[in-house]
Amino acid sequence: MWARVYGYTHRMHATEHPANYVLRRPVAFFAQTLKSFRANQGLLLAGAVAYYTLLSIVPLLGLIVIALSHVIEQAELLATLGRYLEWLVPGQSKTVLRELATFLEHRQVIGWVLLTTMLFFSSFAFMVLEKAMAVIFLHRFAVRHRHLLVSVVLPYCYILLLGVGFLIITVVSGSLQAIGSESVDVMGRDWSLGGLSGVLLYLLGVAGEILVLASIYLVMPVGRLSVRHALIGAVTATVLWELTRHVLVWYFATVSQVSVVYGSLTTSIVVLLSLEIGATALLLGAQVISEYERIGKDAKPQGDAVLTR
Repeated sequence: MWARVYGYTHRMHATEHPANYVLRRPVAFFAQTLKSFRANQGLLLAGAVAYYTLLSIVPLLGLIVIALSHVIEQAELLATLGRYLEWLVPGQSKTVLRELATFLEHRQVIGWVLLTTMLFFSSFAFMVLEKAMAVIFLHRFAVRHRHLLVSVVLPYCYILLLGVGFLIITVVSGSLQAIGSESVDVMGRDWSLGGLSGVLLYLLGVAGEILVLASIYLVMPVGRLSVRHALIGAVTATVLWELTRHVLVWYFATVSQVSVVYGSLTTSIVVLLSLEIGATALLLGAQVISEYERIGKDAKPQGDAVLTR
């Protein structure tokens, strides 16, 4: 009987707006999201994305910095990159930045073969991410297919867009830092704008994170996704990652003994762990979008028996 009653309730919700459904039953919605994420083996997918991101990160960042160094000074680029790498790999940004700086010192030896290799490896993470999205958005992939050429070209177009976005962020963050060095005179007292600059830089980072995630959700899944749905997933993933990121910073600074266990492999292990947690948040945001899209569409009208009895 309860199954029939539940079937009738679910059918009634099929005519309800998805936003109202989530607001009325948030626990049930997120429980179903986690259940679907587990069924899709989301942690394994996140591990694959994190592994290939680890392989791709230095070539990708190297290509972006080399290209933009013709427009902006390399020191300013590295300073901005170091600030926002702390969002991606908490506590390990200086190590990654040091390896990248060493790579850039020898960029004159980069030939066409090495450049092509870098382009190839920098696209790995995007290719694996596209496959992971195909699993999560299976209801879309079953009826829509992306042309092979589009899948091949898409990562390189996205790398280009990331470069343009990083250029904009570098210019804006430089302006905000300049504001932070200023002060205003209020009733005879000088008030530093350093605190305001710090808040604005943080908000810029959060906004940039949301926009990058939303763009991933718009581009990677097969088929057309609405901007509103992409923003829902992006905000969800950003909140999850920001909470986790602060916990990771505290953990690695106060509690962790990972360097004792892994020794010289510590940096790689910590970066991989951070990337896997970030990839999990990214794919959970995608799963939220997938479940949000399917509200009411998978309902089966099983409740007629309740009405006729």
